[in-house]
Amino acid sequence: MSQTFSSRFLKQPLAVLITLAVIVLIAFLAPIEKTLGANIRIIYIHAAWVWTGKVLFGIAAIAGLLALIFSQQERLVHLTRSLAFTALFFWITYLPMSLYVMQSTWGGFFFDEPRWRIPFMLGIIAVLLQGALWAFNNNRFTALGNLVFGVALWWQLGGVENVLHPDNPIQQSNSTAIMGSYSLILIFTILLGAQITLWIFEQRHPIRKNA
Repeated sequence: MSQTFSSRFLKQPLAVLITLAVIVLIAFLAPIEKTLGANIRIIYIHAAWVWTGKVLFGIAAIAGLLALIFSQQERLVHLTRSLAFTALFFWITYLPMSLYVMQSTWGGFFFDEPRWRIPFMLGIIAVLLQGALWAFNNNRFTALGNLVFGVALWWQLGGVENVLHPDNPIQQSNSTAIMGSYSLILIFTILLGAQITLWIFEQRHPIRKNA
């Protein structure tokens, strides 16, 4: 029996570790920046991590909306839940990276920075929300909760102002090597998110193997 591509590669723990190792390797080999120096390597991952979390929360919201519309499709509820759990993982692990980047680039912590304060509050809300949705275990509440939170997160982050935090420092770079390295890291980080999401999803809905 031949396994599906997802079973053979995407959701395997070894494949997840390999993807993570590739991300770290690309960041290690990526060019440094004149002002930030070697600190840009953690910023590569930091930026890719937060964008992956943001995108996954957005897709979880879309899946939540679809689950409300097509209420008989229980798989959509498990999909929005899996996406939200994965997004939460990236969001919670991105916050310590923010502290490290803050300390290494600014020389200290500035907790009033909106780019830290608002994501931190959203992280707390996300943990409480997912905990409540898991405890209630109601399909409609799960779909609606992920829809509302995803929309709120994108809306809140869309209007965040900067104090010390630069606006898209990597995207403003004129270096093709820096942009190319970041793009690769972002692609593999999104792949990592897909792998984790698929693994969580298949715990409730195993994908059939081809005969």
